[in-house]
Amino acid sequence: MWAPTIVSSLEQGLAQLAALPKDMVFSVFFPEAHLLGASQAKNVGAPFQVEIGCQSVHTQDTMAGGNFGAFTTSLPANAAVELGCSWTLIGHSEQRAKLAGMYQLAGCDGRPAIHQILNQQVQQALQAGLKVLYCIGEKADEVNKTEEVLTEQLQQGLKDVDPSRIVLAYEPIWAIGPGKTPPSAEKIREIAILVKKLYKAPLVYGGGLKKENAASIGAIQELDGGLIALTRFSGEIGFYPEEYLEIVRTYLEGVNSI
Repeated sequence: MWAPTIVSSLEQGLAQLAALPKDMVFSVFFPEAHLLGASQAKNVGAPFQVEIGCQSVHTQDTMAGGNFGAFTTSLPANAAVELGCSWTLIGHSEQRAKLAGMYQLAGCDGRPAIHQILNQQVQQALQAGLKVLYCIGEKADEVNKTEEVLTEQLQQGLKDVDPSRIVLAYEPIWAIGPGKTPPSAEKIREIAILVKKLYKAPLVYGGGLKKENAASIGAIQELDGGLIALTRFSGEIGFYPEEYLEIVRTYLEGVNSI
């Protein structure tokens, strides 16, 4: 009941947030293996419906007269749509790390191939009608070449992709996880300006977005929203709907201060 509880709690809570803009574009929940329960929990009459997204899709898809769906262990984009998804998350740091690990086992640098794989996934997602949240970000040993890393991720991973169909998420990998210190609001703003020059799509920030820094990040005009993975970073670490709503309230304080 974990995923349905999150969806119903978020929809009820969002409806009670008086400061929530009526033109808010999306609030998306990207569960793991709980897509069915999450999609079935949606309330079609809720003022702010939580959209459901999957964590990436396969590089190929089903098609009439073509492959009937022999993609064992993989999730084709068409199947994700049938499960109730309207979004997919592609290029997250954990997905990139998994792909990189496979190439490391083969003793080679797989970066060009990883960009190509992610690009194929984006193309298939868009073809199936899914909206794409595409993650970019640098690792700790890449901080001194952030612009180079982000440029490569955008130009190769989103090659031939219409920016109007993508939402970007900047997640500095070195700032993700309990005990990590996220960049300052000014640094995030600098990166946001850079990213929007490279690829003109809406941009949200992830990587340590929490109540303590939500207002300052919300006040960054160049950003279009935030990506929250955890709401509690100590003790019983996890995602709690009531804490998520508190982060949203605090973020909106920053937005309304502009």
